[in-house]
Amino acid sequence: MKRALAIADRAALVSLKLLVALNALFFLSFLIVLLLAAGKAHAEAPVCAGSDLLSALQKDDPATYAKIEAEAAATLNGKGLLWKLEKSGEKPSFLFGTMHVTDPRVTALPPAAQKAYDAAGTIIIETTDVLDKQKMMEAMLKEPELMMFTDDTTLSSLLSPKDAVVVNKGLDARGIPPASVSKMKPWLLSAMVALPVCEVARQAGGAPVLDVKLAQDAKANGKSVEGLETAASQLRAMASLPIAFHIKGLVDTLKLGDRVNDVNETMIALYQRGDTGTFWPLLRSIFPGEDDDAGYAEFDQTMITDRNKVMADHAAPILAKGNAFMAVGAMHLPGPGGLVEDFRKAGYTVTAVD
Repeated sequence: MKRALAIADRAALVSLKLLVALNALFFLSFLIVLLLAAGKAHAEAPVCAGSDLLSALQKDDPATYAKIEAEAAATLNGKGLLWKLEKSGEKPSFLFGTMHVTDPRVTALPPAAQKAYDAAGTIIIETTDVLDKQKMMEAMLKEPELMMFTDDTTLSSLLSPKDAVVVNKGLDARGIPPASVSKMKPWLLSAMVALPVCEVARQAGGAPVLDVKLAQDAKANGKSVEGLETAASQLRAMASLPIAFHIKGLVDTLKLGDRVNDVNETMIALYQRGDTGTFWPLLRSIFPGEDDDAGYAEFDQTMITDRNKVMADHAAPILAKGNAFMAVGAMHLPGPGGLVEDFRKAGYTVTAVD
């Protein structure tokens, strides 16, 4: 295997894992913006920059690229963002995969998805708590231990001397005084530094991520808007993962620095193509058998598969009424434990829509 340094260093690929993981948590982007934007005014969002890592790999290492493409092609339901849900006695509904960002390439729905959205009577998103800032604050205040160390633990007490240097230097470069986040849980801090500056600035300036835009537009047009989870349940899921997993993610992401833009660009490029089954094959092919596989397997179970079952169960009575448009993170769609398969098991005929 050729060294991945020709297209991205190890930290870039580890951070791609982290950003994929964080994109599974819809509530997280709003929480991060509240924290980062509180004392900052962004008169003009900086221009986003970055390179598609997969395109570079196709050019520099075609054999590895071909392996990724083959594994992605074999991923169950790994291609497509829009799926039609049909069951006898119900009006058809649609399942659509989102990306929780404000990038205009993402927030502009493909024509088929726009048509399905416009015709729907009910819009379903992961959690409607994000539409009410007071609810968001209440969720944080009721269970502060999900985001902060409430005992004597500090972030520095969990870091090796070498990692502490990386973290302090990386936070300083981001304009975040290390002392100001010493009691913050590492997964929350990781999210703060994994988001591109341009994305934080757009959200701080009021630009909605795709899911919120869909819900806000629906309300403005008199449509019903339903949620499948609470903000607290999403926070509990992320906070339940091992602390070592989160510490590693934080350190590796801070090593990445400004190249987070490449990670973000890669995810958007995959999303635009509807290649939801390519995320993990990309990572596994470049770093097969790396020592954090167990951590990401646990992440996949906790943040994707388990939540998929909850979302499918909560969506059932809403979908039974028919004519709904269900929009959730695209990571929830593919694979044997994905929502496409969950709905098939629930008796729906589920068909990809071009």
